[in-house]
Amino acid sequence: MKGNPVASTMDSSWEPSFGAPLARECRAGTFHPYLPDPLLSRPIVADAQLAAKAAVVETAVRSLVTGPGARGLEGLARFLLRSEAIASSRIEGLQVSPQQVALAEFAQVEGGSVRGFPQNAKLVANNITALRHAGAELATAPALTVCGLEALQRALLPGHRPAGLRTTQNWVGGSRWHPLDAEFVPPPATHLDPLMADIVDYMNGAVHAPLIQAGLVHAQFETIHPFTDGNGRVGRALIHTVLTRRGLVHGAVLPVSLVLLTRSDAYVQGLTAYRYLGAPDSDIAQTGVNEWLTLFLDSVQIATEQVGQFAADLEDLRGQWDQRIMERRQARGVRDRPRADSAVARLLAWLPEASLVTARTAQRLLEVSFPAARSAVEELADARILTRKQVEKGTTGYLAREVFDLLTFTERRLASTRWDTRRSAPARPVPARP
Repeated sequence: MKGNPVASTMDSSWEPSFGAPLARECRAGTFHPYLPDPLLSRPIVADAQLAAKAAVVETAVRSLVTGPGARGLEGLARFLLRSEAIASSRIEGLQVSPQQVALAEFAQVEGGSVRGFPQNAKLVANNITALRHAGAELATAPALTVCGLEALQRALLPGHRPAGLRTTQNWVGGSRWHPLDAEFVPPPATHLDPLMADIVDYMNGAVHAPLIQAGLVHAQFETIHPFTDGNGRVGRALIHTVLTRRGLVHGAVLPVSLVLLTRSDAYVQGLTAYRYLGAPDSDIAQTGVNEWLTLFLDSVQIATEQVGQFAADLEDLRGQWDQRIMERRQARGVRDRPRADSAVARLLAWLPEASLVTARTAQRLLEVSFPAARSAVEELADARILTRKQVEKGTTGYLAREVFDLLTFTERRLASTRWDTRRSAPARPVPARP
């Protein structure tokens, strides 16, 4: 960004919009878009305390995603994407349960006349599928591009027009008709090309540690605000993109975005601190960036702790399942525990990820015969691990309701400002308590 060596604001004139419904909204005046420094050329120095915290949190994340309960986290990640879709949506009435979304996702794969879920669950399931595909493409691409970020926006907001980089001025807060009273005004559209080229070049490198890089990318993207809609959702998705590309996590297993949504006031304060004025090596610039990164690392730490709690709860549940199977088998006078390579044991391991199956889907999942798959789901149903539910005419579904309950409890905790619904109620729409 030649000619703009320091973060600054500029004076721009606004002409009145005569399409405004109220005369007082037909205003003209001067507003001040913010011009951030590019990331690649910015001298960012984390203070000793922040650097130490980043190392501690990164170690915690690595331990979580490589630990014994890591496999179950993939199922959690999928349902937390659903929570992100709902929390970020402006569409009313999307408070659908994990079980309803699972039925809708099952219908995507199986087709037919699957029932038991509302139309809104289908909308959310479609959104999750699009986001997972777009996110996977970004995470595995040889190099990130601006076109790739635009594709992610289109996946998140199908049918939204105009798609891609904006060609008009946007703003945050204030009137929808003018930016004169806005809380924040991003750079003009004419400045987007160099800023977006800079951010993807920064994401393709490894100048900073993964968590520091993810935090800086998110704050810079939200500051640029390159789209007319969907900036928040794309910006939060980029956190997972950076962490996945750097090998810290596999997919969106860390609900950092949900923690940031819950800490909305602190989040806005952190982004405001990041948007310093003046030279990038000034004290105010370094202090502001460190303030934002501290908030971001705190949020990653909270997300890690919450996922760790889910993993621990899931291990407890698996212990209960083992006990039920043993009791059921003892009552039948057969071997106490299924063999480790049996269809029953293998299906048990899959339940956190595949919490809704039929005999046919179990057959494909386990690569066994249909009779073996049917025997496995029936044994788990008889042991009160799976619950039978007719999902379409002539087809029985088998649901791991306790997994869905754990997912709901986790989602509710992530919406509590104290991360404990006994101490503070969820601060945004979430499924009802099971």
